[in-house]
Amino acid sequence: MKELLTKMQAQALADIDAAQTKEALYEVHVKYLGRKGELTLLMRGIKDLPKEEKPEMGKLVNEVKVALEAAFEKKGASLEREEVERSLRDSWIDVTAPGTEYKTGRVHVLNQVQREIEEIFSAMGFEIQDGPEVESEYYNFEGLNIPEHHPARDMQDTFFLKRKADPQHGRLVLRTHTSPVQVRTLEKYGAPVRMIVPGRVFRNEAIDASHEHTFNQVEGMMIDKDISIAHLKGVMETFLTRLFRRETKVRFRPGYFPFVEPGLELDMSCALCGGDGCRVCKHTGWIEFMGAGMTHPNVLRAGGVDPNVYQGWAFGFGLTRLAMMRYAISDIRLFAGGDIRFLEQF
Repeated sequence: MKELLTKMQAQALADIDAAQTKEALYEVHVKYLGRKGELTLLMRGIKDLPKEEKPEMGKLVNEVKVALEAAFEKKGASLEREEVERSLRDSWIDVTAPGTEYKTGRVHVLNQVQREIEEIFSAMGFEIQDGPEVESEYYNFEGLNIPEHHPARDMQDTFFLKRKADPQHGRLVLRTHTSPVQVRTLEKYGAPVRMIVPGRVFRNEAIDASHEHTFNQVEGMMIDKDISIAHLKGVMETFLTRLFRRETKVRFRPGYFPFVEPGLELDMSCALCGGDGCRVCKHTGWIEFMGAGMTHPNVLRAGGVDPNVYQGWAFGFGLTRLAMMRYAISDIRLFAGGDIRFLEQF
Protein backbone atom coordinates (compact mmCIF):
# COMPACT_ATOMS: atom_id res chain seq x y z
CA MET A 1 0.00 0.00 0.00
CA LYS A 2 2.98 2.23 0.63
CA GLU A 3 4.21 1.77 -2.94
CA LEU A 4 0.70 2.47 -4.28
CA LEU A 5 0.49 5.64 -2.19
CA THR A 6 3.91 6.81 -3.37
CA LYS A 7 3.10 6.22 -7.05
CA MET A 8 -0.27 7.98 -6.67
CA GLN A 9 1.37 11.02 -5.03
CA ALA A 10 3.96 11.29 -7.81
CA GLN A 11 1.29 10.99 -10.50
CA ALA A 12 -0.97 13.54 -8.74
CA LEU A 13 1.87 16.08 -8.51
CA ALA A 14 2.62 15.54 -12.19
CA ASP A 15 -1.04 16.03 -13.13
CA ILE A 16 -1.21 19.18 -11.01
CA ASP A 17 1.86 20.60 -12.71
CA ALA A 18 0.48 19.73 -16.16
CA ALA A 19 -2.85 21.53 -15.60
CA GLN A 20 -2.99 24.70 -17.76
CA THR A 21 -6.39 26.07 -16.69
CA LYS A 22 -8.42 26.36 -13.52
CA GLU A 23 -10.97 23.98 -15.01
CA ALA A 24 -8.30 21.33 -15.67
CA LEU A 25 -6.92 21.79 -12.16
CA TYR A 26 -10.41 21.29 -10.74
CA GLU A 27 -10.73 17.98 -12.61
CA VAL A 28 -7.39 16.82 -11.15
CA HIS A 29 -8.62 17.78 -7.69
CA VAL A 30 -11.77 15.70 -8.15
CA LYS A 31 -9.69 12.78 -9.46
CA TYR A 32 -7.55 12.55 -6.33
CA LEU A 33 -9.34 14.38 -3.49
CA GLY A 34 -12.99 14.16 -4.55
CA ARG A 35 -15.57 12.02 -2.76
CA LYS A 36 -14.60 9.11 -5.01
CA GLY A 37 -11.00 10.22 -5.58
CA GLU A 38 -8.05 7.87 -5.48
CA LEU A 39 -6.64 9.22 -2.20
CA THR A 40 -10.10 9.20 -0.63
CA LEU A 41 -10.51 5.53 -1.49
CA LEU A 42 -7.12 4.72 -0.01
CA MET A 43 -8.10 6.48 3.21
CA ARG A 44 -11.26 4.40 3.40
CA GLY A 45 -9.19 1.21 2.89
CA ILE A 46 -7.13 1.81 6.04
CA LYS A 47 -9.86 0.20 8.11
CA ASP A 48 -9.20 -3.10 6.36
CA LEU A 49 -5.47 -3.14 7.23
CA PRO A 50 -3.99 -5.09 10.16
CA LYS A 51 -4.26 -3.25 13.43
CA GLU A 52 -0.50 -2.70 13.75
CA GLU A 53 -0.28 -1.06 10.25
CA LYS A 54 -3.20 1.38 10.65
CA PRO A 55 -1.34 4.15 12.59
CA GLU A 56 1.58 4.28 10.18
CA MET A 57 -0.60 4.22 7.05
CA GLY A 58 -2.99 6.77 8.47
CA LYS A 59 -0.07 9.11 9.11
CA LEU A 60 1.30 8.63 5.57
CA VAL A 61 -2.05 9.19 3.93
CA ASN A 62 -2.57 12.47 5.87
CA GLU A 63 0.90 13.65 4.89
CA VAL A 64 0.16 12.95 1.22
CA LYS A 65 -3.19 14.72 1.50
CA VAL A 66 -1.58 17.81 3.06
CA ALA A 67 1.12 17.81 0.37
CA LEU A 68 -1.43 17.56 -2.45
CA GLU A 69 -3.66 20.30 -0.98
CA ALA A 70 -0.63 22.58 -0.77
CA ALA A 71 0.27 21.78 -4.38
CA PHE A 72 -3.30 22.48 -5.51
CA GLU A 73 -3.34 25.85 -3.68
CA LYS A 74 0.04 26.87 -5.13
CA LYS A 75 -0.95 25.88 -8.66
CA GLY A 76 -4.34 27.61 -8.34
CA ALA A 77 -2.68 30.86 -7.29
CA SER A 78 -0.25 30.56 -10.21
CA LEU A 79 -3.07 30.02 -12.72
CA GLU A 80 -5.05 32.96 -11.26
CA ARG A 81 -2.04 35.24 -11.61
CA GLU A 82 -1.43 34.09 -15.18
CA GLU A 83 -5.09 34.69 -16.05
CA VAL A 84 -4.98 38.26 -14.69
CA GLU A 85 -1.74 39.00 -16.56
CA ARG A 86 -3.20 37.57 -19.76
CA SER A 87 -6.37 39.63 -19.34
CA LEU A 88 -4.37 42.81 -18.80
CA ARG A 89 -2.22 42.03 -21.81
CA ASP A 90 -5.02 41.04 -24.18
CA SER A 91 -7.78 43.36 -22.95
CA TRP A 92 -5.94 46.65 -22.40
CA ILE A 93 -8.17 49.63 -21.69
CA ASP A 94 -7.23 53.26 -22.29
CA VAL A 95 -8.49 54.87 -19.11
CA THR A 96 -7.88 58.34 -20.61
CA ALA A 97 -10.34 57.76 -23.47
CA PRO A 98 -13.66 59.67 -23.16
CA GLY A 99 -16.54 57.59 -21.81
CA THR A 100 -20.13 57.29 -22.94
CA GLU A 101 -22.27 60.33 -22.11
CA TYR A 102 -25.61 59.39 -20.60
CA LYS A 103 -28.42 61.94 -20.77
CA THR A 104 -30.25 62.56 -17.51
CA GLY A 105 -33.59 64.16 -16.80
CA ARG A 106 -34.02 67.45 -15.00
CA VAL A 107 -36.58 69.38 -13.00
CA HIS A 108 -39.04 71.34 -15.16
CA VAL A 109 -38.35 75.07 -15.28
CA LEU A 110 -41.73 75.87 -13.65
CA ASN A 111 -40.95 73.53 -10.75
CA GLN A 112 -37.53 75.13 -10.38
CA VAL A 113 -39.06 78.60 -10.08
CA GLN A 114 -41.79 77.29 -7.74
CA ARG A 115 -39.22 75.73 -5.41
CA GLU A 116 -37.28 79.00 -5.27
CA ILE A 117 -40.46 80.96 -4.49
CA GLU A 118 -41.38 78.50 -1.74
CA GLU A 119 -37.91 78.77 -0.19
CA ILE A 120 -38.04 82.59 -0.15
CA PHE A 121 -41.49 82.76 1.45
CA SER A 122 -40.69 79.95 3.89
CA ALA A 123 -37.70 81.98 5.09
CA MET A 124 -40.15 84.81 5.86
CA GLY A 125 -42.35 82.54 7.96
CA PHE A 126 -45.00 81.60 5.37
CA GLU A 127 -46.47 78.10 5.24
CA ILE A 128 -46.96 76.25 1.93
CA GLN A 129 -50.57 75.18 1.48
CA ASP A 130 -52.31 73.13 -1.21
CA GLY A 131 -55.86 72.45 -2.31
CA PRO A 132 -57.91 70.42 -4.82
CA GLU A 133 -57.79 71.32 -8.49
CA VAL A 134 -61.41 70.18 -8.88
CA GLU A 135 -63.37 72.66 -6.78
CA SER A 136 -66.97 73.40 -5.94
CA GLU A 137 -68.69 76.59 -7.03
CA TYR A 138 -68.89 77.62 -3.39
CA TYR A 139 -65.13 77.62 -2.72
CA ASN A 140 -64.23 78.89 -6.20
CA PHE A 141 -66.82 81.69 -6.22
CA GLU A 142 -69.28 82.32 -3.38
CA GLY A 143 -66.76 81.89 -0.58
CA LEU A 144 -64.58 84.47 -2.30
CA ASN A 145 -67.36 87.05 -2.57
CA ILE A 146 -67.98 86.35 -6.27
CA PRO A 147 -71.76 86.43 -6.70
CA GLU A 148 -73.75 84.28 -9.09
CA HIS A 149 -74.12 87.01 -11.70
CA HIS A 150 -70.37 87.75 -11.86
CA PRO A 151 -68.92 87.34 -15.42
CA ALA A 152 -66.14 85.05 -14.16
CA ARG A 153 -68.79 82.37 -13.65
CA ASP A 154 -69.81 82.40 -17.26
CA MET A 155 -69.34 79.21 -19.30
CA GLN A 156 -66.95 81.16 -21.55
CA ASP A 157 -64.36 81.43 -18.73
CA THR A 158 -64.78 78.34 -16.54
CA PHE A 159 -64.60 74.59 -17.11
CA PHE A 160 -67.66 72.99 -15.50
CA LEU A 161 -67.72 69.24 -14.85
CA LYS A 162 -70.72 67.19 -15.98
CA ARG A 163 -71.68 66.14 -12.48
CA LYS A 164 -74.85 66.62 -10.49
CA ALA A 165 -74.74 69.85 -8.50
CA ASP A 166 -74.47 69.65 -4.72
CA PRO A 167 -77.36 71.48 -2.98
CA GLN A 168 -74.95 73.31 -0.68
CA HIS A 169 -71.75 73.73 -2.71
CA GLY A 170 -73.12 73.82 -6.28
CA ARG A 171 -71.47 72.36 -9.35
CA LEU A 172 -67.91 71.11 -9.67
CA VAL A 173 -65.42 73.18 -11.67
CA LEU A 174 -61.74 73.14 -12.52
CA ARG A 175 -60.50 75.89 -10.24
CA THR A 176 -59.93 79.15 -12.08
CA HIS A 177 -57.49 80.45 -9.46
CA THR A 178 -55.70 79.25 -6.31
CA SER A 179 -57.80 81.60 -4.16
CA PRO A 180 -60.21 78.88 -2.91
CA VAL A 181 -57.41 77.69 -0.63
CA GLN A 182 -57.79 80.98 1.27
CA VAL A 183 -61.19 79.94 2.59
CA ARG A 184 -60.15 76.30 3.10
CA THR A 185 -57.08 77.35 5.12
CA LEU A 186 -59.06 79.77 7.29
CA GLU A 187 -61.68 77.07 7.93
CA LYS A 188 -59.01 74.57 8.95
CA TYR A 189 -56.53 76.70 10.89
CA GLY A 190 -58.33 79.96 11.67
CA ALA A 191 -56.34 83.15 12.31
CA PRO A 192 -53.61 84.30 12.49
CA VAL A 193 -52.28 82.73 9.31
CA ARG A 194 -49.43 83.40 6.90
CA MET A 195 -49.34 81.18 3.80
CA ILE A 196 -48.77 80.87 0.05
CA VAL A 197 -50.45 78.45 -2.37
CA PRO A 198 -48.61 77.51 -5.57
CA GLY A 199 -50.59 75.38 -8.01
CA ARG A 200 -52.23 74.81 -11.40
CA VAL A 201 -55.35 76.66 -12.49
CA PHE A 202 -57.60 76.32 -15.52
CA ARG A 203 -59.36 78.85 -17.76
CA ASN A 204 -61.58 78.27 -20.79
CA GLU A 205 -59.42 80.39 -23.10
CA ALA A 206 -58.19 80.14 -26.68
CA ILE A 207 -54.53 79.10 -26.77
CA ASP A 208 -51.94 81.42 -28.29
CA ALA A 209 -48.44 82.67 -27.50
CA SER A 210 -49.62 84.50 -24.38
CA HIS A 211 -52.67 82.45 -23.28
CA GLU A 212 -53.06 78.84 -22.09
CA HIS A 213 -56.00 76.91 -20.65
CA THR A 214 -53.69 75.48 -17.96
CA PHE A 215 -51.09 77.55 -16.15
CA ASN A 216 -49.59 78.06 -12.69
CA GLN A 217 -50.33 80.68 -10.06
CA VAL A 218 -49.12 81.58 -6.59
CA GLU A 219 -51.61 82.80 -4.01
CA GLY A 220 -50.55 84.50 -0.79
CA MET A 221 -52.34 85.61 2.37
CA MET A 222 -51.48 87.15 5.72
CA ILE A 223 -54.23 87.48 8.35
CA ASP A 224 -53.62 88.85 11.85
CA LYS A 225 -54.42 91.82 14.01
CA ASP A 226 -53.24 95.24 12.79
CA ILE A 227 -52.06 94.06 9.36
CA SER A 228 -51.75 96.82 6.75
CA ILE A 229 -50.76 97.44 3.14
CA ALA A 230 -47.32 98.47 4.41
CA HIS A 231 -46.66 94.84 5.38
CA LEU A 232 -47.62 93.73 1.86
CA LYS A 233 -45.23 96.26 0.32
CA GLY A 234 -42.36 95.09 2.52
CA VAL A 235 -43.01 91.40 1.88
CA MET A 236 -43.22 91.80 -1.90
CA GLU A 237 -40.14 94.01 -2.17
CA THR A 238 -38.18 91.45 -0.13
CA PHE A 239 -39.52 88.57 -2.21
CA LEU A 240 -38.82 90.16 -5.60
CA THR A 241 -35.37 91.39 -4.56
CA ARG A 242 -34.37 87.87 -3.49
CA LEU A 243 -35.93 86.27 -6.56
CA PHE A 244 -34.30 88.55 -9.15
CA ARG A 245 -31.11 89.00 -7.06
CA ARG A 246 -31.20 92.78 -7.41
CA GLU A 247 -33.00 95.55 -5.55
CA THR A 248 -36.61 95.70 -6.74
CA LYS A 249 -39.19 98.36 -5.92
CA VAL A 250 -42.97 98.03 -6.03
CA ARG A 251 -45.82 100.49 -6.42
CA PHE A 252 -49.60 100.19 -6.06
CA ARG A 253 -52.40 101.30 -8.35
CA PRO A 254 -56.14 101.05 -7.71
CA GLY A 255 -57.72 97.82 -8.95
CA TYR A 256 -60.81 95.71 -8.49
CA PHE A 257 -61.09 92.11 -7.36
CA PRO A 258 -64.25 90.80 -5.63
CA PHE A 259 -62.37 89.10 -2.78
CA VAL A 260 -60.36 92.17 -1.66
CA GLU A 261 -61.34 95.69 -0.60
CA PRO A 262 -59.63 97.93 -1.45
CA GLY A 263 -58.20 96.17 -4.50
CA LEU A 264 -54.74 96.96 -5.81
CA GLU A 265 -52.60 96.36 -8.87
CA LEU A 266 -48.95 95.89 -7.94
CA ASP A 267 -46.22 96.92 -10.35
CA MET A 268 -42.55 96.06 -9.95
CA SER A 269 -39.54 97.97 -11.19
CA CYS A 270 -38.34 96.47 -14.46
CA ALA A 271 -35.87 93.66 -13.79
CA LEU A 272 -34.13 94.23 -17.14
CA CYS A 273 -33.45 97.98 -17.04
CA GLY A 274 -33.67 98.52 -13.28
CA GLY A 275 -36.34 101.19 -13.74
CA ASP A 276 -34.49 103.27 -16.33
CA GLY A 277 -36.87 102.35 -19.13
CA CYS A 278 -36.62 99.81 -21.95
CA ARG A 279 -38.71 98.09 -24.63
CA VAL A 280 -39.93 95.41 -22.19
CA CYS A 281 -41.42 97.93 -19.75
CA LYS A 282 -42.43 100.26 -22.61
CA HIS A 283 -39.97 102.83 -21.30
CA THR A 284 -41.96 103.36 -18.10
CA GLY A 285 -39.55 101.57 -15.75
CA TRP A 286 -42.44 99.50 -14.34
CA ILE A 287 -43.97 96.12 -15.16
CA GLU A 288 -47.48 95.05 -14.14
CA PHE A 289 -46.99 92.06 -11.83
CA MET A 290 -50.01 91.01 -9.79
CA GLY A 291 -53.33 91.79 -8.16
CA ALA A 292 -53.66 92.23 -4.41
CA GLY A 293 -55.61 94.02 -1.71
CA MET A 294 -57.00 93.87 1.80
CA THR A 295 -58.98 90.66 2.29
CA HIS A 296 -62.72 91.30 2.00
CA PRO A 297 -64.68 90.84 5.27
CA ASN A 298 -67.00 88.39 3.50
CA VAL A 299 -64.03 86.11 2.72
CA LEU A 300 -62.98 86.18 6.38
CA ARG A 301 -66.53 85.32 7.44
CA ALA A 302 -66.65 82.44 4.93
CA GLY A 303 -63.53 81.06 6.61
CA GLY A 304 -65.01 81.44 10.09
CA VAL A 305 -62.84 84.44 11.08
CA ASP A 306 -64.28 87.55 12.73
CA PRO A 307 -63.43 90.57 10.50
CA ASN A 308 -63.91 92.88 13.49
CA VAL A 309 -60.90 91.27 15.16
CA TYR A 310 -58.68 90.19 12.29
CA GLN A 311 -57.70 91.75 9.00
CA GLY A 312 -55.08 91.12 6.37
CA TRP A 313 -54.21 91.05 2.73
CA ALA A 314 -54.02 88.60 -0.14
CA PHE A 315 -52.23 88.56 -3.46
CA GLY A 316 -52.00 86.37 -6.52
CA PHE A 317 -49.57 86.30 -9.43
CA GLY A 318 -48.91 84.07 -12.40
CA LEU A 319 -45.99 81.77 -11.74
CA THR A 320 -45.90 80.88 -15.43
CA ARG A 321 -45.70 84.53 -16.48
CA LEU A 322 -43.05 85.16 -13.83
CA ALA A 323 -40.92 82.39 -15.37
CA MET A 324 -41.50 83.90 -18.83
CA MET A 325 -40.39 87.30 -17.54
CA ARG A 326 -37.34 85.90 -15.75
CA TYR A 327 -36.04 83.87 -18.71
CA ALA A 328 -37.36 86.07 -21.55
CA ILE A 329 -39.62 83.29 -22.90
CA SER A 330 -41.93 84.64 -25.60
CA ASP A 331 -44.39 81.74 -26.00
CA ILE A 332 -46.31 80.28 -23.04
CA ARG A 333 -47.05 77.10 -25.03
CA LEU A 334 -43.42 76.01 -24.74
CA PHE A 335 -43.83 75.05 -21.06
CA ALA A 336 -46.23 72.19 -21.81
CA GLY A 337 -45.05 71.47 -25.36
CA GLY A 338 -42.61 68.70 -24.41
CA ASP A 339 -39.83 70.04 -26.64
CA ILE A 340 -36.61 68.62 -25.17
CA ARG A 341 -34.54 71.38 -26.80
CA PHE A 342 -36.47 73.96 -24.77
CA LEU A 343 -36.47 72.03 -21.49
CA GLU A 344 -32.73 71.31 -21.61
CA GLN A 345 -31.96 75.03 -21.42
CA PHE A 346 -32.88 75.20 -17.73
